[in-house]
Amino acid sequence: MDAGYIPQFVRGPIGVLQVQPGMPAAEAGLREGDAILSVDGHSFHTVQALLAYMQTGKGNPISLVVQRNGATLPPIVASPTKIDTDWKLGFAPLPIPFRSEPLPLNQAVTKSGAFCLDNSTLIVQVLGRILTHKVSISQLSGPVGIARMAGDAAETRGWYPKLGLASAISLNLGIINLMPFPILDGGLILLLLIESVLRHDINFRVKERIYQAAFVLLLVFFAFIIANDVTRLPIFAHLKP
Repeated sequence: MDAGYIPQFVRGPIGVLQVQPGMPAAEAGLREGDAILSVDGHSFHTVQALLAYMQTGKGNPISLVVQRNGATLPPIVASPTKIDTDWKLGFAPLPIPFRSEPLPLNQAVTKSGAFCLDNSTLIVQVLGRILTHKVSISQLSGPVGIARMAGDAAETRGWYPKLGLASAISLNLGIINLMPFPILDGGLILLLLIESVLRHDINFRVKERIYQAAFVLLLVFFAFIIANDVTRLPIFAHLKP
C-alpha cells in the first residue's frame, strides 16, 4: 500500500498568466498566455530564479525569447522597474506544473525524516546568519507574513504546499520553544540545569527579574516583526521610497 507522495516539478518555460498595464512586460509586448523560453540566453523554469537574475542586473535591460501560440517570436527587450526593493517586469506567472509520485511507506518515513532534519537545522542557520549580519532581521516573518504564506499555499494546486507549510510551522515552533531563552521551555530547562549544577535553587527575585527582562524583550521583538510584516503589505507599497 502506498503512503505519502513527493512532487515532481515539470521543467519548462515560465508561463505568463497576467500582464500588468503600464509595466515593463506590457511595454515590451509580453501578453497573457506567452511562455518565456529564455532570458539573455539563459533558460529559467521558475519566476523566483528569474527575479534573482534581475536583482543581480540591477535594472539593466534584458532580452526575452517568447513563445506565443506555438511559435517562437524574435527577441524582445524589457527594462525591469524597481518595485519596493526588487526589480520586476510586472507580470503574474502561471503555477509551476507538477505531478505527484506516491511513495511506499518505508520511503515516505525516510523522506519525512530528511524533511524534519533539513528544516530543524535551517532555522539555526538563519539565526546564525542574522547574528553575523549576513541576513537582515527584516527578512523574518510573523503572524501576518504566515497568514499571507498560508493564503498562497491555499491557492496553490495540490496538497503538498499546504501540508509542507503546516509541518514546517509546527516543526519550527517546537524548535524555537526549546531554545535557551527565559519564558520558553528551553529557558526553563537551562535554569533547571544550572540549579542542578549549583545544587540549590536560584533566588526567586533573580528569577523574577530574568523573566521580566525576557518578557519585555519578547514583546519588543514581536512588535518589530508584526510592524515589519504590516509594512510589507501591498497597501503600504506606495509609502516606501
